[in-house]
Amino acid sequence: MSERSPEQEKRTATTPKGAQRRTLILDAAEQILFESGYGELTMRAVAVTAQTRLGHVQYYFHSRTELIAAVLRRTLDRSLDRLAPLFTDAAMHTSSDTEGLVRQLLAEHDDPQLVRVYAELWALAGRDEAVAAVLRSFYGDYQDHVARLLRTRNPALPETLCQARARVFTVLIEGAALFRSGITAQRTEAADAELINTATALLG
Repeated sequence: MSERSPEQEKRTATTPKGAQRRTLILDAAEQILFESGYGELTMRAVAVTAQTRLGHVQYYFHSRTELIAAVLRRTLDRSLDRLAPLFTDAAMHTSSDTEGLVRQLLAEHDDPQLVRVYAELWALAGRDEAVAAVLRSFYGDYQDHVARLLRTRNPALPETLCQARARVFTVLIEGAALFRSGITAQRTEAADAELINTATALLG
């Protein structure tokens, strides 16, 4: 049997049946990552969980790294889809709405599955450059959203300071997930109040 060209593979993956099978594979990989961790995420385990043949998994994702990167991209794209309107809406309103924006961003930490998947991916990024590159791209986009909000709120703010505040804000909100989700500590009302005040002040 002759090998398929990249163009043929792409067409197959974008047919309704191909797109559905690809989604099932990604869902299975995400489930394993959440329930068992990165160490258990093998191509064979994904095939079993997705109730499909190993060959199907290998057809859509040629390597474990490629599969993990695809799971990561999908998870991060979903997060950006949720977050982007929040920043846009906040830029159109007064600074009194900033605390509401911060609270909405922190509400992402209420999803234990999302936080655990992120924790797995953060750890993996330290060992896998392909995953690290996808994470850097995501947090670059996240930081750009914050920077645009800052420019709208403070047109006179120097660009270097705008970028610095955007990065610190991103670090503060995203890093807090580990401490507010119960993974490394339990959230407290006093700490949350300080976190919200600090993050709100950064946005001006």
